[in-house]
Amino acid sequence: MDQHRTRQPQRRIRPGTPPSPRGAVAEAASVHRVPTAPVRRVPPVIVRLRGLPNPRFTGIGAGLFATAVMLFVGFVDELLFDGAPFLYGFMFLLVSAVTALWVREADLVTAPIGVPIAFAVGTTTIAGGTGGFGGNVMAVVTALAVHAGWLYGGTLVAGLIASVRKIRQMGRRQLARDVAAAAANRAGRTPQGGTRAAAGPRGAVPRG
Repeated sequence: MDQHRTRQPQRRIRPGTPPSPRGAVAEAASVHRVPTAPVRRVPPVIVRLRGLPNPRFTGIGAGLFATAVMLFVGFVDELLFDGAPFLYGFMFLLVSAVTALWVREADLVTAPIGVPIAFAVGTTTIAGGTGGFGGNVMAVVTALAVHAGWLYGGTLVAGLIASVRKIRQMGRRQLARDVAAAAANRAGRTPQGGTRAAAGPRGAVPRG
C-alpha cells in the first residue's frame, strides 16, 4: 500500500510585509560595524595658547605697540638692572615675535619694518648719553652698533613669522579658488557627465 507523504505547508511572505523580529535581529547581527575614529586629544599647552588674546593690529598699531613696550622695557631695565643689554635684547626678541603674530594679514610686511624702529627708540633709555643732544645721539648710535646682534635677531624673527603667515594666507586663498572652481564645474554638468545644452521650446520641430 502506498503511504501518503505529509508535506508541511510553507509560509508565503507577501510583498511589502515587514520582516519578522528574528530576521531583523539576524540581519542586524550580520552587519559589520564601522570602527569610529579615535578622538584626538589636544595638548593642554595648545588649549591655553588658544585661550590667550589674539588681537589684530594695523601696521601703524603694531609699530606703536612695539615702540611702547620697548620703551617700558628700557625704563625698567635702566631702573632695576642698570641697562643690562641681555635683558633688553631678550625682551626685544619676544616683542618682535608677538608683533609679527598680532599684526593683521593685510599689514604683514610692516612687522619687520616696525620692530627695528622700536628697538632704536627703546635704546634711548639705556644708552646713557651725556653732553646734550649730540652726546645722546652718539650714545644711541654706539648702543645700536654694539647691540646689532639683538637688532638683527629680532628683525629676523619678525620676518620669518610674517613670511610663514603670508605663505599660509596664500595657501588658503588658492584652496578657496580650487574649491570654487570645482563647484562651478560640477554645477555646469549633468548627472550623466555631459554638459547641459540650452533647450528650445517644447514641440519645436528642428528645421532641415
